[in-house]
Amino acid sequence: MTPGPKPSASVPRLADIDAVQSAFAAHGYVADRDLATAVFLSLALGRPLLLEGEAGVGKTEVARTLAALLGANLIRLQCYEGLDVNTAVYEWDYPRQMLEIRLLEARGEAKSAATRDIFAEEFLIRRPLLQALESRDAEAPVLLIDEVDRADEEFEAFLLEILSDFAVSIPEIGTIRAERPPRVILTSNRTREVHDALKRRCLYHWIDYPTAPRELAILRARLPHVPEALAREAVAFVQRLRTADLTKAPGIAETLDWAAALLALGATHLEPAQVEQTLGVLLKYHEDVGAMRNGGARTMLGESRVRGGES
Repeated sequence: MTPGPKPSASVPRLADIDAVQSAFAAHGYVADRDLATAVFLSLALGRPLLLEGEAGVGKTEVARTLAALLGANLIRLQCYEGLDVNTAVYEWDYPRQMLEIRLLEARGEAKSAATRDIFAEEFLIRRPLLQALESRDAEAPVLLIDEVDRADEEFEAFLLEILSDFAVSIPEIGTIRAERPPRVILTSNRTREVHDALKRRCLYHWIDYPTAPRELAILRARLPHVPEALAREAVAFVQRLRTADLTKAPGIAETLDWAAALLALGATHLEPAQVEQTLGVLLKYHEDVGAMRNGGARTMLGESRVRGGES
């Protein structure tokens, strides 16, 4: 396999795992030691980092935070079924090419014009992957390839060249290679398995639902105005809710949204009626909301308090 690119000269600002953890915390992201280790090694070795986990556990936010703390541009490619090279890498600006042909014809130069006249870089529309490879910013950009599991396997195979050599081949121009490779974060919700060939080109880390102390720390960092008692009760309730038989358990993003909603309603403690009224912030399936409204939420609220949610 092609050796990874040399790390950027700016990486020593994050000289060790503790520095990474502290820098993330300073930007409102409470990263555990394992995640900080994965990010540090990705930067130090110049290797892409594949983050897997349930939706809403903070995978995408890792890339946003990394870009913010490095002062780098975040370039995001949102993956979906049917994503192709034209959308992800480049396409030709056909209207401008046609206009150029018309101008050549008007000048009587159409027959003598070389192919390169209309297939030159000036007619190239750069999409996220090519933008990341050609970046000339002071800081190498952070390239976020979000939800790669939603893309087709054919597109996943196309990524192999980019992640191995940080280069892309354009038939009319040739190979464009990054002078200074971007820092790459890939995320996957594991709706399907990512191919082994892609995984081999990346470092890997699974982001799980947080423990109660870490989730409380995240809530305090992101929403410091939430009353302490309400924050503790909300975290304890969400932690208990994740153990229920739900179609989709709430992630950290839902916890933050719910706490913000409760704060907007003027809550200082969790009340059973208010919990039931705001279940739509936490749960995204009708069946889950229905089950919790039929006494489930009240029962879980009581259980979460007994287990120490108010301590």
